Amino acid sequence: MILKIHPENPASRQILKVVETLEQGGIVIYPTDTVYAMGCDIRAIKAIEKIARYKGLNPLNPDMSFIFCDMSQLSEYTIIKDNNVFKLLKRNLPGPFTFIVEANNQIPGMFRKKKKTVGIRIPANNITLEIVRELGRPIITTSIHDQDDLIEYTTDPELIYERYRDFADIVINGGFGRNEPSTVVDCTGDEFVIVRQGLGQLEF
Repeated sequence: MILKIHPENPASRQILKVVETLEQGGIVIYPTDTVYAMGCDIRAIKAIEKIARYKGLNPLNPDMSFIFCDMSQLSEYTIIKDNNVFKLLKRNLPGPFTFIVEANNQIPGMFRKKKKTVGIRIPANNITLEIVRELGRPIITTSIHDQDDLIEYTTDPELIYERYRDFADIVINGGFGRNEPSTVVDCTGDEFVIVRQGLGQLEF
């Protein structure tokens, strides 16, 4: 189904509908502050594997990031010992960034087999933040690519619904998305490394 949610003031009834679908192991497509993304509850193993297979990823060790609602929730799932890393995140989040940081044991084991790091996002998008806040734990996130051209992203939620209606349980219409992904920053080394320059301009 397609569900229209106001981007600035999302109605709690609609947010609860999405959360209920996530708790039942469903897949949801949602807006972020960059491109539209698909995801599920971090506990929904079958849904994670389904998304991984669709994206051509290893379902036993998928390379996907997580969306958190705030820094407090983020601290429950990651290890941030370096004060400079904490300051960087605090200065740039919520925002159009994916930061690679050290994961703790709260992150499902399937995401920690090869490496102990995880990509994290706190997007500046009220719909997604309210969903994660109400769910009480992070959701998986991976971007929606235009299948005709992997460089382009589908920005129209109506077109996204037409394409993914048989794959996702809910497609949220939260307005048009952007066509540029997040900036990816690796915070696990001695220096911050911009792995991919996207929409976000990093503030140090």
